[in-house]
Amino acid sequence: MEGTPQDIDRVVSNQRSLLETIPEMVLLVNNNHWVEYMNPSAKNFFGDLCRQVINDDPLNQNTLSELLKIVAKTIQENKVGAPLETAFGQSHIEYTLAPFRGYNDDSLYWFFIRDLTDYKKQLDELSSFHNNIETILSHKINELKESERTRQKLASELNSLKEHLKEQPAEGKMVGSSRALSEMRSMVFQVAKSDATILITGESGTGKELVANLIRESSNRNDKPFLKINCNTINDSLLESDLFGHEKGAFTGADSKRKGKFEVVDGGTIFLDEIGDISPRMQAALLRVLQDGDIIRVGGNSPTKIDVRVIAATNLDLALMVQNGTFRLDLYYRLNIINISIPPLRERKEDIIDLTTHFIRKYRQAFKREINFLPQSILDRLLLHNWPGNVRELENVIQRAVLMAKNNMITENELFFDTQPGNNNQTPQKNYLQRIDGRTLKDMVADFEKDIILYSLEKNHGNVPQTVKQLNIGKTAFYDKMKRHSISPKTLK
Repeated sequence: MEGTPQDIDRVVSNQRSLLETIPEMVLLVNNNHWVEYMNPSAKNFFGDLCRQVINDDPLNQNTLSELLKIVAKTIQENKVGAPLETAFGQSHIEYTLAPFRGYNDDSLYWFFIRDLTDYKKQLDELSSFHNNIETILSHKINELKESERTRQKLASELNSLKEHLKEQPAEGKMVGSSRALSEMRSMVFQVAKSDATILITGESGTGKELVANLIRESSNRNDKPFLKINCNTINDSLLESDLFGHEKGAFTGADSKRKGKFEVVDGGTIFLDEIGDISPRMQAALLRVLQDGDIIRVGGNSPTKIDVRVIAATNLDLALMVQNGTFRLDLYYRLNIINISIPPLRERKEDIIDLTTHFIRKYRQAFKREINFLPQSILDRLLLHNWPGNVRELENVIQRAVLMAKNNMITENELFFDTQPGNNNQTPQKNYLQRIDGRTLKDMVADFEKDIILYSLEKNHGNVPQTVKQLNIGKTAFYDKMKRHSISPKTLK
């Protein structure tokens, strides 16, 4: 049925209204590369290209040329009717080409286009965000894995420390497994059963009292009385009365006869600490005890027989005091029948870890602190220190560190070394010569080299290039020496 002109106009008008209101872009292109029609959406995007061909308008040349190339390629590849995507300048479009037969029976094509630029941008942003999230998650996962590896490593060290703490000896026992300490223990066990007088020598803080305890516990008198007297804390006249007793009226205030420590400890052991500080008068009195086994009370005349084993200790050089005339030669020989020399801590650094864990155990119980981890960096610093105050200084350092620790770990913030007020009345040269006494030349040279490297690094705050320059040594050789002596410059910064 043929429609009236009014019907045709109505259909055309409806079609135009539809094309001009839809958001998609619509173009009508003929075979002569003319753009017959563009709806408002298309004009806003491409500009008005109607009734134009390539090269007609330089301003629209590129746009029109690209559009017609897309049309020609789509027709050539027989992709008419299929939704396709392509980049168009800075934009991204989706298009569909549909054949259309014109009123004059000419071949036309509808070109339906959607702008996907914003959509693609959003997809790219989402993809980028997704990738960023994946990257962040990947980094976090790696960090967690590394943290887990670190936690497992620390847990392993912590457990090792706990086991070590469990294995520590009871309070008052000698701690350490170094060769020097083992040899000294062997000597103690060898001589403890005898009743011979023993002189314990060593620097202040090395543990002379502990050695005296070990001698007594290993002796045949371990179930008999044991008294300890520090000779430099008691007035000389009082010391004589305290050790040997006094008769009634021997001095003002002596209202009755009184037994001295030697009589009280009869059959047992007496430990005289700081024996080098006693006066010549006391030296003569003590010589009588060691030589004859007799004591005479202050104010008395008749001797009293006693059976007491004497253990003496000093940090002074009694042989030098004999030469200077401040200590009796005969008393020195009586005291020095068996000499047990305790090596300083710097000569048995293998014991530092044992001692450290022992003191951590002791003071975490005393202060009720859950210290159960000691970083290797702290141990390295403890091993590098020269310990002029010996075991007593180490105990002070650990006691302070445990008390100040803010959690279950001792850190660099809690590690403070003591400043020594003196040098034990000995010159540095004397101390150093005592340190190397009895060692091989090779060991002496190695120790001296290590001391120089440590001193230079400490002075330069761990700066290796500056130290190398000052010592005038090759950098490679210097690193070899640090490795040989187990020196880490990081701990000296």
